[in-house]
Amino acid sequence: MARLILHRIAATIPVLLLVTAGVFTLIHLTPGDPIDAMMAESVDDSVKQRLRQDLGLDRPLYLQYASWMGRLLQGDLGRSIRNQEPVIENVARRIKPSLQLAGLAMAISLLVATPIGILSAARRNSAVDRLGTSFALFGICMPNFLIALLLIFVFGVTLRWLPISGYVDPWEEPWDGVRSLALPAITLGLALAAVITRTLRSSMLEALSEDYVRTARAKGLSDGAVVRRHALRNALIPVVTVLGLQLGTLVGGAVITEYVFALPGVGRLVVDAVFARDYPLVQGVVLLIAAGFIVSNLAVDLLYGWIDPRIRHR
Repeated sequence: MARLILHRIAATIPVLLLVTAGVFTLIHLTPGDPIDAMMAESVDDSVKQRLRQDLGLDRPLYLQYASWMGRLLQGDLGRSIRNQEPVIENVARRIKPSLQLAGLAMAISLLVATPIGILSAARRNSAVDRLGTSFALFGICMPNFLIALLLIFVFGVTLRWLPISGYVDPWEEPWDGVRSLALPAITLGLALAAVITRTLRSSMLEALSEDYVRTARAKGLSDGAVVRRHALRNALIPVVTVLGLQLGTLVGGAVITEYVFALPGVGRLVVDAVFARDYPLVQGVVLLIAAGFIVSNLAVDLLYGWIDPRIRHR
């Protein structure tokens, strides 16, 4: 297992290098200038040029990249052009709402998708299966922003049960905090539940057709025991893969949902930074999001070995 972890960590180094080079190149090729975004048009050009020199933006791109990589190797992600605060501090202020939203959305998706996916597979071609399949197709096809608007209209405007915007930390005000995250978490959770339902149903159908399941049934085990003790665990690997990929997406990619519900998360931070041409902040946030994906994939690899012991010995 230790060899597996070291191998996976070593394989991430080229990925991170490609991410840094790609993001650095793309953000600098984007039209616009961060100095012009910061200052009014009436500011004298000499002042803008002096600030551009102080920030090192007048140097060739390869020198800027080398300088940024040198600081990165020392653990320094740089400072934001807008507020001159370290990038890590900007991210630290925004990461808590995103993590809380991702955790709550993941919990909702599992609570919804697990029973629907199992029942759909266990009762194939029944009314339950048709309803579960319809739910999965609906959730996959429906855009997140449309789900968000529907939830706002029903639960925020019509019924007035939940707030439609704003953020309260659940650790400080548990009830108000959960209520402030409820609608965005349901928005993301339903979309993810649709993907998990479809994946779990397909994986369960494959597992239920295996010889060991027929053998278990021939021994007299009930359908519930066969599903719980034999089919479900072997059907979890594709589901765990989906969860690992979606976790990174939930933390760093819930941009539209955070904007709709006015949540101060990481996704909203990186979009604001792109519009402001805040190069160090964009580069640092994207690098941290990529690292989050890598960590989640490493956790998935470790879960593979726990779910299926045969994988540990490969």
